[in-house]
Amino acid sequence: MNILVTGAKGFVGKNLIAQLNNIKSGKAKSPYITEDIEIFEFDVDTDPSLLEEYTQKCDFVFHLAGVNRPKDPDEFMQGNFGFTSQLLARLENHNNKAPVLITSSIQAALDNPYGKSKKAGEDLMLEYADKTGAKTMIYRLPNVFGKWCRPNYNSAVATFCNNIANDLEITVNDPSVNMQLVYIDDVVDEFISALADKHHKDGDFCFVPTVHKVRLGEIIDLLYAFKESRANLSVPKLDNAFEKALYSTYLSYLPTDKFSYPLKMNVDNRGSFTEIIRTPDRGQFSVNISKPHITKGNHWHHTKNEKFVVVSGKGLIQFRKIGTDEVIDYYVSGDKIEVVDIPTGYTHNIINLGDTDMVTFMWCNECFDPNKPDTFFEEV
Repeated sequence: MNILVTGAKGFVGKNLIAQLNNIKSGKAKSPYITEDIEIFEFDVDTDPSLLEEYTQKCDFVFHLAGVNRPKDPDEFMQGNFGFTSQLLARLENHNNKAPVLITSSIQAALDNPYGKSKKAGEDLMLEYADKTGAKTMIYRLPNVFGKWCRPNYNSAVATFCNNIANDLEITVNDPSVNMQLVYIDDVVDEFISALADKHHKDGDFCFVPTVHKVRLGEIIDLLYAFKESRANLSVPKLDNAFEKALYSTYLSYLPTDKFSYPLKMNVDNRGSFTEIIRTPDRGQFSVNISKPHITKGNHWHHTKNEKFVVVSGKGLIQFRKIGTDEVIDYYVSGDKIEVVDIPTGYTHNIINLGDTDMVTFMWCNECFDPNKPDTFFEEV
């Protein structure tokens, strides 16, 4: 299958082509692509003569090219209507009835230069379908967000992500504005399904089924919370699809010299203990380093429970149920990674039996609270 993508270097185009290439190379799978594919990439700086070849050979067209912020408003019609007419004319000249998917905008319903140009492109597609019998798919997309979107161009989310990640000022005129957003991965998945005629459609228009309706002020609050999370070690609510997608988007705008951030290591002669992640409802993740032949722990908890995973070195985890004398031994090693549960009501310790540092990954069901530590010293 030969797939033509116009606007190949744009935000949506880059993400779509990246996934198509993943599928082509076998790095990703899709139930909608069952044959070899060839991708024809066309953008504003592509040799114009190639459009003739591509429109003759293509079996499917993703028409993503368009103008969003021209210097002259007249360029809206030229870019969003004029190029569409050229593309369809070439397909018609070659008697190529390949399906054509075009990205429009919810602004096509508005009376502004951009909206009018998008509406004109939609009308042209509908006329083309009636005239030629070719299948056309018109997507009136709301705001699209995700990685590789250009800030200070046509996406408020991209601008806010970029500015907050890079310590730049932002301007929010009305935080109460309700925004409709679609995530780029959902858009790409929907577009790829269209290759097998499995897309979502309602009347003349197609749609991405997952639309996030969020107040602008809520987006800003989340982005600042993401920024602060490096200090308080929090992570977003990953069971919230929008928050998960927004966090992934935010991280893609970090300056390249700020990918890492320091953690507070609590160090003494026994080794160190460092918190990595704190969550509001899934506990705390930490890493513990024990010096050779050092014993840590010797305490028990009422409700607090933990999971220990030794990833380097070798050691012994010991348990004794409070009020009893029997000691239970669990030998652990980075050569055989396993989880050891630390039940409540058992005093426990961890001993480094080796001559090198022992590294243990630890999860606790609650974040440490110095006002209620639920930790009571008692030797095993």
